[in-house]
Amino acid sequence: MSVADLQERVITSPDEVPGTPGTPRRRYVGVAQSKALLLLAIPALIFYGFAVVVPTIRGAVLGFTDWDGLSRTYDFVGFDNFVRIFTSSSSLEALKMTLIFALAITVLQNGIGLLLALGVNSGLKSQNFLRVLFFAPVVITPVVVSYLFKFLLTPNGAVNTMLGVVGLEGIAPSWLGDPFWAAASIVTMVVWQHAGYSMVIYIAGLQSIPQELGEAAAVDGAGSWRRFWSVTWPLLAPATAINVMLTIIGGLKMFTEVFVLTGGGPGGATETLSTLLYKSAFQFNEFGYGIAMALVLAVIVAFFSVAQQRLAKRSHS
Repeated sequence: MSVADLQERVITSPDEVPGTPGTPRRRYVGVAQSKALLLLAIPALIFYGFAVVVPTIRGAVLGFTDWDGLSRTYDFVGFDNFVRIFTSSSSLEALKMTLIFALAITVLQNGIGLLLALGVNSGLKSQNFLRVLFFAPVVITPVVVSYLFKFLLTPNGAVNTMLGVVGLEGIAPSWLGDPFWAAASIVTMVVWQHAGYSMVIYIAGLQSIPQELGEAAAVDGAGSWRRFWSVTWPLLAPATAINVMLTIIGGLKMFTEVFVLTGGGPGGATETLSTLLYKSAFQFNEFGYGIAMALVLAVIVAFFSVAQQRLAKRSHS
């Protein structure tokens, strides 16, 4: 039993609707209408060029210089900044942590978001309240959430206090002072705040699945797990692709949570490319080096985005 078999049983043809001809109707936009639309888009394209394209190109050029951010003059240093990125231990560690954060957040946020979506979409009487409850952290600014977790995870914070109440104060780690627990705290905070966002996207995907497919699978004797794995999960591919792309991009660009919660510490253990380029540019006045790191980060984000989209298209074909 497959999704295609169930769909064939539920509807006669994907291109046919009962009572209408089988050939889908197509609309063609005339050349004159296309030219009119292009003329209307010209002002927006001009504004986009001056506001985005030109500054981006100028900034990219500065990545090949030793500009300090203040002087009017600078020297071109070629690829020296990029060589430094891939040879310096600090930047390599930041790159490694960036990839670790992105992977951990992508897996955990999508897994928890999917479980929440399945739970609140199961017909519970309180499902509307639960949706609002789980989505509520998303609307809070990351700065506020970061300071809240920083307060909770201090040595005398609420978390260690609760552990002391139940007699576990002896095993309470240094949440923000130990490299492992500091990284785990950042991942936990990000997943806690944004799992509701992934949940909403999965709910939209679940509600777009025809109920007839699940009923047909149940008639064939498929249990709950079999219906999910053979029917629900394949049809959730578009929602999964969107969620994976958003979480990967968010994890790679993560700055606020790390900067506020740990500042990249302890000892640079949670430093990411975003926090390192900020410090290089605005604390050490190495704008050329910081811009070079921004370019590397942009290339990494683009690579993972394109790779994820191609894998999603390949899985659909």
